[in-house]
Amino acid sequence: MATNLTEQGAAFAVAKEPQSVEQTGLDLGSIADLALKVIYFNNQVMGQSISDEICLPFFNIVDKALASLKREELIEVAGSQGFGEQAYQYTITPKGVVRVHQVLDRTTYVGPAPVTLEQYTIVIKNQAIADVRVSPTMVREAMADLVLDDLLIDSMGQAVNTGRSLFLFGPPGNGKTVLAEHIIPLLGGHVLIPHAFTVDGQIIKVLDLHNHQPVPIPAGRQTWDRRFVLCRRPALIAGGELTLDLLDLVYDASAKIYEAPLQVKANGGMFLIDDFGRQQVQPRQLLNRWIVPLEKRVDYMTLHTGKKIEIPFDQLIVFSTNLAPKDLVDEAFLRRIQNKVHIGNPTVETYREIFRRQCEALEIPFDQNGLVYLLREYYVKPKRELRSVHPRDILRILIGIARYMDISPRLTPDLLDRACHTYFVEL
Repeated sequence: MATNLTEQGAAFAVAKEPQSVEQTGLDLGSIADLALKVIYFNNQVMGQSISDEICLPFFNIVDKALASLKREELIEVAGSQGFGEQAYQYTITPKGVVRVHQVLDRTTYVGPAPVTLEQYTIVIKNQAIADVRVSPTMVREAMADLVLDDLLIDSMGQAVNTGRSLFLFGPPGNGKTVLAEHIIPLLGGHVLIPHAFTVDGQIIKVLDLHNHQPVPIPAGRQTWDRRFVLCRRPALIAGGELTLDLLDLVYDASAKIYEAPLQVKANGGMFLIDDFGRQQVQPRQLLNRWIVPLEKRVDYMTLHTGKKIEIPFDQLIVFSTNLAPKDLVDEAFLRRIQNKVHIGNPTVETYREIFRRQCEALEIPFDQNGLVYLLREYYVKPKRELRSVHPRDILRILIGIARYMDISPRLTPDLLDRACHTYFVEL
């Protein structure tokens, strides 16, 4: 589905297609080096194709870079596939091969030209997550498939409107992760994400198709700088695999390119730290790493050259944990997290509604007597706490048992007993 391009007016206004080398923020030599690598790896390539690959206009930018390469006898015209310089076929010369190897020794990056860190920062500020606004109606529609009380729903909406941070805590199995994932459609809109940005001669890749979802653009409608890609607001999720290394620039010594860390890829969207406290890194180490970014909305990173750079830190950070906050963080850090929401165990009425909805979704006839039996035998008698996830899990096991026995799934005492004996473990 094509997007409504009027939503991103501010970001588009500061990310206009450059009309000159100066407006790219790059020097002519950098653009020429990138074009030379494109020609080298393609053997013979048309001028317009070079323009398309490095995402810069041919006239007044790419043509100047090609003219510079020709003057230095690094490339030559091998033919033409039409009229005009755009149709010229370019090939590299022996002298150009020597030069391109020197360029590749600095960085092997080939692709869309990077934007500058300054350009990236300006675009991020003009599509800030803090500008997202949601209403009670929008939040209730987004969470209509969940069984939640009004106070919890409103807490989530208020957290989104702050555009800052959210701490979800409470017993396991009550839907903290699912609740956080329901924030994603609430963020709405789209953001411009650069293929890469450059600072101090180093290239840092940002666009990641594993975490970024480009949106279709109608033919002829793209008027902004092609070095940026219009994407849905990102939503990154990191669990137990998260380490401090993933929060810093990752340098590929062989390719001589940096990969942006997770929080940079999440700029303009949401970054969920799931099962917080279960990571390989100690919670306090992780939180200390983010005390300044959460407060100042900027992050500081160091290049392998020793140069320290300042990068925007603009996302809704969500921490989700089933551990007690006092066991994870101190008061000073909790103060910096603006929204703290406790996700408690469901009431009996809430559990019943979740159970009924799950029966409907799994096509199991709902039976009040069966539910009463389940609650009495497996919650009241053993004094077991209710959990929101239990209905789904128990009913899925029940379906498997029914299939094994070649009978229709029903909320009978026998099938419920078999399912619960498999599911529940006394710790």
